[in-house]
Amino acid sequence: MSTPIHYGKQQIDQDDVQAVVDTLNSAFLTQGPQVAQFERSLANYVGCKHAIACSNGTAALHLACLALAVEQGDIVWTSAISFVASANCALYCGASISFIDIDTNTGNISLTALANKLQHAEKTNSLPKAIVVVHLAGNSCDMQAIHKLCHPLGIKIIEDACHALGASYQGAKVGCGKYSDCCVFSFHPVKSITSAEGGMITTNDSSLAKRLKQLASHGITKESQDLQQPGQPQWYYEQQSLGYNYRLSDLQAALGLSQLAKLDTFIERRQQIFNNYQEAFNTHKLSLLKQNEEGESAHHLVVILIPNNQRDAVYQQLADKKIHCQLHYMPIYRQPFHRISDAEIETFSGAEQYFSSALSLPVYPDLSHQQQQRVIESLLEIVNE
Repeated sequence: MSTPIHYGKQQIDQDDVQAVVDTLNSAFLTQGPQVAQFERSLANYVGCKHAIACSNGTAALHLACLALAVEQGDIVWTSAISFVASANCALYCGASISFIDIDTNTGNISLTALANKLQHAEKTNSLPKAIVVVHLAGNSCDMQAIHKLCHPLGIKIIEDACHALGASYQGAKVGCGKYSDCCVFSFHPVKSITSAEGGMITTNDSSLAKRLKQLASHGITKESQDLQQPGQPQWYYEQQSLGYNYRLSDLQAALGLSQLAKLDTFIERRQQIFNNYQEAFNTHKLSLLKQNEEGESAHHLVVILIPNNQRDAVYQQLADKKIHCQLHYMPIYRQPFHRISDAEIETFSGAEQYFSSALSLPVYPDLSHQQQQRVIESLLEIVNE
């Protein structure tokens, strides 16, 4: 009987297990040295000044919006194709959300759609406070172009790089902060590395980093230079704002640190898997999402576009062979909570075309050559019937 193959999963080795065990045997399970070390190590890896750990990628997006003062009456824009967290983070702050159509070649925000939407928003005095830019599948958006469009209008830029840790753009790692106010990562088990659950926000803005850190820990500070009532005993702390308990534990940070040391190896293996898929499908009527020529993808996902509205049938036939693929994603505006009118849906031609054809194939570091060949052969057999 064939072993099931899933679209993604974590790769944990004995070094990871030992790192967690060592922390279990240490003096701290939370708010200890591992979190600070994980923050420093990740900041060094992506090449930014500050990294702030938190409990998950959704919490990171929420904190980013909060720290950038997104509030009631504001508007936030994001890609029509993403996980719902990319939109929900604005709603948590009382803002409204609006969607941008995508480029069907890449799955990322369409620069044409963004430029047209900005032009209309300027005329109607409805510019967004912030834009959440999603690097779908680990492939960086054209951040220089997005920055050029948004920055002169005073729009804050949040990179949703939950798929893109380890990716690069214009020779620098995604998360370096050259073209954004902050960048958000996720360490869910199917991502580039895992801390079981966890998130991180990177930024080069020191004041923003301070706000993020305080908001992630109940709005509390213990730093003597930041206290409103100086000269207090060592035990003293102040809640200075309404924050959240979005902290990462030392156990999770220990796992994240161990995984971070293997990140480049993981990305190299994902690239090999992507190349194998690309070579296998080159001569067939199947295409993968195009990669940004100015960067290298983290290949969190390998998205293939199935023609002729066959996607759901192909999905089911693969599942019958115990090959479990997934759709990333149904347009957010089609979710019942976010539902827009049918007339509005018609304006999202790129997202709708993507939605009808996209399928995420298995990709993770320990996917074997034999397993990948099984996926390739099964898919070609189905589509060529």
